[in-house]
Amino acid sequence: MATFGGTAANWIDLSTGINARPYPVPDLPPEIWQTLPNATSIDRLTAAATQAYRTKATGVPLAGAQAAIQLVPHLLPVGRAAVLGPTYNEHAAALRASGWEVAEVETLEALAGHDLAIVVNPNNPSGKTHDTEELLRLAERVDLLVIDESFADPTPEGDAVQHLDTTTTNILVQRSFGKFYGLAGIRLGFAVTGAELARRVQQLAGPWAVSGPAIEVGVAALKDTTWQADTRARLAAEAVRLDTLAFAAGWDLVGGTSLFRTYATPDASHAQRHLAEHRIWSRRFPYSDTWLRLGLPGQASAWDRLGRALACAGE
Repeated sequence: MATFGGTAANWIDLSTGINARPYPVPDLPPEIWQTLPNATSIDRLTAAATQAYRTKATGVPLAGAQAAIQLVPHLLPVGRAAVLGPTYNEHAAALRASGWEVAEVETLEALAGHDLAIVVNPNNPSGKTHDTEELLRLAERVDLLVIDESFADPTPEGDAVQHLDTTTTNILVQRSFGKFYGLAGIRLGFAVTGAELARRVQQLAGPWAVSGPAIEVGVAALKDTTWQADTRARLAAEAVRLDTLAFAAGWDLVGGTSLFRTYATPDASHAQRHLAEHRIWSRRFPYSDTWLRLGLPGQASAWDRLGRALACAGE
């Protein structure tokens, strides 16, 4: 806004992968704002997550998937970690900040033999996915495998989380609530793993890791299978719509999910500036001069503005 003008109300922020049509927040009783969450309410949230993610493992509620990322470096003694990249940079940053030696590698095979391995699946920003059986085999060759499934909700059939149970010892799956449900500000996510490792996560997180309002909204949304199914169908159709607009602008699809799409453009800096002149914000990456990521617009007016901007992107 400082560079291109306007106010927040004038801009369309497509730099994230957050669903722009969020889950409708239910009315909350006043006492939710006045009292600390109790064990019963947290158990309700955990049960709702377990059912939604179709897992037999333990889901520890946290203040977003980012909170899980910050806790991971403390689950093992400091050692050698590897992150499959390029990917979301907070994984490596959190590990390095805690003294870990971190290698960023390009293949699953290169992760083997490390104390800690991290795979974002689907990957951000490429959207690349890995077969669950491959990931389970990898877990046999590392001390701890962390699988970040923050963007897995639109296509749950490939989730690794459903293969975990209470006896799992060295796999931890991170799940984001805010992205698919479009409520990033509520700060809710889960670390899903076996019972023993889950207790360690809970100890590190401390009491009241999530708020009462987050619990109530989370329970409602995680149980609402009709909204989930309708949203998956809508997002899939809108991802195709976004691709069509991008292809007409001469961009090629790198990959993505139905929450974001990453394109190869002739010049990402130029493409980002062009969209910004239309007060649409996008995401560039330091390791590519061509990649540009777009989230999906929400309302019809946002789609119209993006369509007009992309129609003249090549001029």
